Amino acid sequence: MKNKKELRLKSKTLRNALSENEIEEMSLAVANKILTLPIWEKTYFHIFLPITEQKEVNTEFILHLLSGKDKEIIVSKADFETRNMTHFLLTDNTRIKKNAYNIPEPTDGIEVPSHKIDVVFVPLLAFDKKGHRVGYGKGFYDKFLSECKPDVIKIGLSFFDPEELITDVFEGDVKLDYCVTPNEVHSF
Repeated sequence: MKNKKELRLKSKTLRNALSENEIEEMSLAVANKILTLPIWEKTYFHIFLPITEQKEVNTEFILHLLSGKDKEIIVSKADFETRNMTHFLLTDNTRIKKNAYNIPEPTDGIEVPSHKIDVVFVPLLAFDKKGHRVGYGKGFYDKFLSECKPDVIKIGLSFFDPEELITDVFEGDVKLDYCVTPNEVHSF
């Protein structure tokens, strides 16, 4: 049992020990596991573009899967003052630029409302066996997910296995439906 602060530190330490090659191999394994999820009849898929400096799961493999299955792919831009995310359709014309926090974001495009999104791939630092997750602590995804339709499918992506229990879960924390690791799909 750990609190979010301890888990952020532990996860960042574990990630920092990963080589670029390990990140690529594990990211590919995560993408292959995603193929087993019951999500492929859905249309609108929200995905995060990874912060390479934070050694996040490389979602490029998942982007290829979604594109190959002719899914509508949505990416977001964050407003750090309001903690809102604006969602855009990813097209061949979408320009991506890193913001001040090294987060790759669309500069503009066709806006998509949160309630249209069917599936959200959620970045995280850690998760527990009940589907609670630890993010970077700014609350962007909790706010965004609470704006989505009630049956939106929330899928965390992690290099590491779940913790037993996150001790400081709040009422506004949105639980995952699944979390995919290189070795397993966890269902909640």
